[in-house]
Amino acid sequence: MNTKFEAGINIAIKIPKNKYEKTVSFYKDILKLQVEEKPIDHPTVSRTHEVKFGNNVIWLDCVDNYTHSETWLQLTVPNVEEATDYLRSKGVEPCDEIEELPNNMHWIQDPAGTVFNLQERETT
Repeated sequence: MNTKFEAGINIAIKIPKNKYEKTVSFYKDILKLQVEEKPIDHPTVSRTHEVKFGNNVIWLDCVDNYTHSETWLQLTVPNVEEATDYLRSKGVEPCDEIEELPNNMHWIQDPAGTVFNLQERETT
């Protein structure tokens, strides 16, 4: 297996609607990070804010049907299908029903339930 998993720059925090405004304010007004609302057309995310977090980007996603927050991480690989085959051989099945995403990506979870977005690394 030549697939090398690397951390992506994106981190998504899924936030219940009743905690969303206070959370955005925390990053913007208390931590004084660069926060910008971005337009979104998504079936489960009603609003999103982009937070510059060093070399990473935190996406604060407002989700109306959540009761607690979750942190989702990005993993990048040279080839998504090869990585998916490898993961399946280790007993890790994609769980793409979690949230809608493009066909060339997959959702996976670690044993503790942390969600990862598996996608192809951009080549420069």
